[in-house]
Amino acid sequence: METRKVQVTGGSTYTVSLPKTWATDNDVSAGTTVEFYPEDDALLLTPQSETDRQEGTLDVSDLEGERLTRAVMTMYVSGFDIIRLEANRITTHQRRAIRNATQSLVGVEVLEETTDSVVIQDLLDSSELSIVNAVSRMRLIASSMLSDAVTALIENDDDIAHDVIQRDDDVDRLWLVVSRIFRATLRSPRAAEELGVPREDCFDYHSSARQLERVADHAAKISNLALKLDEIPEPVAEGLVALQEDASDVLEKSMDALVAEESAEANELGHAAREAVLDIDEHTRTIDDMLRDLEPVQAQSLGLIVDSLSRSADYGGNIAETALQKAAPRP
Repeated sequence: METRKVQVTGGSTYTVSLPKTWATDNDVSAGTTVEFYPEDDALLLTPQSETDRQEGTLDVSDLEGERLTRAVMTMYVSGFDIIRLEANRITTHQRRAIRNATQSLVGVEVLEETTDSVVIQDLLDSSELSIVNAVSRMRLIASSMLSDAVTALIENDDDIAHDVIQRDDDVDRLWLVVSRIFRATLRSPRAAEELGVPREDCFDYHSSARQLERVADHAAKISNLALKLDEIPEPVAEGLVALQEDASDVLEKSMDALVAEESAEANELGHAAREAVLDIDEHTRTIDDMLRDLEPVQAQSLGLIVDSLSRSADYGGNIAETALQKAAPRP
């Protein structure tokens, strides 16, 4: 840490010198324009960027399949707008993995392909992205997935089950968008200013989006199990429907608390959601007792579904905890 004394020049202008080491490392010299970003009682300073488009190059010679797909996604989340993938020769299998990656990302398309490289580009204007809208969209999809998954199970409807499984990809894409936006706000004060959301709030939305992504995963898991199960006893079916409704109620209260503008409302909803989770634990034990009388294989599958619904409620409780922290007074 270095300190500087504020001086006054011209009778009314406050000035302060920059540390030479920092200026040299960031190519700041006489005539360089820097940007200032007020944030509560702090003032962030950064050199003015010549371009808003971030380019990155990745050697994919030793990457294939899932590893290559994951590497592309990582570059995207890290904030690169143009990603150049290079190798001595891009194989057919590598091109397939790259296409799979671009299909899993929002607004990304292949810009250029040659024998030894593939260039993909994010076509979305990052300044138009909204972390709040993305999380709200995740909320709607995840909640409907959980409800439809139980409907598919109770009604033995394979079409609904397959639809829920496909919607999990939509939530995953939005989760990557949220992660990309959040990392951008950590890296650049300009990104936070363009977003119009305080960085602390961005952390809360990112944390909550992770919980929603997990809820969607469990909805897909329930749907996969529903495809393998036949008709289930009516008392168990009724218990599962009630458990899903309770879990969804926790999720709704938690998300309402997260986006509430008034601290009092956020606190009331957040505490109500946390208390509801405790009631769900008792509900879960009641259904588990019913499963003991069923055939072992069916009981095991239904037990996994009960666990997924219970975990979904827990994830809602985690969002409620985040909402309570967001509503708390800040130092």
